[in-house]
Amino acid sequence: MLLLAIIFSVKVYAQKSEVGVFGGVSFYLGELNRSKLFFQPKPAFGLVYRLNLNDHWSLKGNALYGNIQGYDSLSDDKEQRVRNLSFKSVVFEVAAELELNFLRFEAGDMSTPFSPYIFGGVGIYKFNPKAEIPTGTYEVSPGNFLDIKGGTYALQPLGTEGQGTTAYPDRKKYALTQASIPFGVGLKFNISPLVGLSMEWGMRYTFTDYLDDVSSTYADPLVLAAEYGPVSAALSDRSIQDPNDPVNNVDTQRGNSTNNDWYSFAGIMLTFRIKNRPENCAAY
Repeated sequence: MLLLAIIFSVKVYAQKSEVGVFGGVSFYLGELNRSKLFFQPKPAFGLVYRLNLNDHWSLKGNALYGNIQGYDSLSDDKEQRVRNLSFKSVVFEVAAELELNFLRFEAGDMSTPFSPYIFGGVGIYKFNPKAEIPTGTYEVSPGNFLDIKGGTYALQPLGTEGQGTTAYPDRKKYALTQASIPFGVGLKFNISPLVGLSMEWGMRYTFTDYLDDVSSTYADPLVLAAEYGPVSAALSDRSIQDPNDPVNNVDTQRGNSTNNDWYSFAGIMLTFRIKNRPENCAAY
């Protein structure tokens, strides 16, 4: 309703469309990175379309591709380093956003050179957390050893917290395509009558705690080995054990299911104006 009110209550005297490219970085917040912004950033890029409704409001569509990762081994927290989990994931997002310019700003009009703005919207994204493990023999629980073929494995099919197993019927496998809520801030400039530049940072609230494949408690590794194979058992618990006093982690805390994960894109957008409607055209 807010969008319809904006579109139909203003005189669109110079509606312009822009297309462009995005380049920047992506990162994540979750169990393996609890609070550090821009920690372990990875390259991100994408395509942008912006429809300028008037000099204060714009609609924007994004198709963005980035990478996120986390390593307990890089944490300042000793207990987290002992847990020793890690993951990497590609994130592909398609989003629709509404921008509000704080200053009067017309794309291509050099008399309105710049404006800070905020944005919010809805998005759909795909992710697929993976982890690496070397070939070797692993003690998956005290006194139980399994031979593991090394490689990079997708974690969701392995049900590393017991998802989808008969022993944990209440734990369902998480979906790899989900919704997000993007929001953030930016600063846009008119470089020329045809070229614009925007610097933008946006966070994405998600509805999952499994971007990193970590959320609840440790599952029984023998159950995982029986139903998903030895790799599932080994990747479910990578904790650094004292060989003289091994610990059974089953049913102890692995993650924090009360907080969902976040991901972020930050970077620069270079846009090109492709449409200019007549200035005396009113919106009906």
